[in-house]
Amino acid sequence: MGDAQAGADGRLRCPWGLSAPEYVDYHDTEWGRPVRDDRGLYERLTLESFQSGLSWLTILRKREAFRSAFAGFDPGVVAGYDGADHARLMADSGIVRNRAKIDAAITNARALLALDESFTDLLWSFAPEPRPRPTTLSDVPAKTAESVALARALKRHGFVFVGPTTAYALMQATGMVDDHLTDCSVETSGCGE
Repeated sequence: MGDAQAGADGRLRCPWGLSAPEYVDYHDTEWGRPVRDDRGLYERLTLESFQSGLSWLTILRKREAFRSAFAGFDPGVVAGYDGADHARLMADSGIVRNRAKIDAAITNARALLALDESFTDLLWSFAPEPRPRPTTLSDVPAKTAESVALARALKRHGFVFVGPTTAYALMQATGMVDDHLTDCSVETSGCGE
């Protein structure tokens, strides 16, 4: 038996997915499901970067404000942001107002557009072979050889504010790995494929 815990509805879930309604929904419907489009992956990368040092719940609760502030995470629009846009973002209380993270979102949009291949193909090229789900939370790594390699590759392509731990969180969030616990009731077909 693993660390999964029963929610109010009796379904077993990863324990982190039970502390707030936003977590239950995110855990059950999004986390660990494959994302295979550049815009969706850019959104997840940006949100993971903004989360660094903060609670993921903070980011989830501000997600719609982030989507509004960053043009629905359209990298073509964000790449064109100028000083006025930066000032607007720094004044937007609906998002996390961190200068370095805002700069990173803009820089990363520009890096994405400069790629010779699709962002999706680049990211998914680092997905490891499917492996068994972890049994307990202590079996879930903070980073892996693949996330270290992904972070290095992104930096080579001009991306910033993405280290191995952020890269691994991105891999988890977008289904490149399936870190739902063994006895968690959520099915995430297609992970790591």
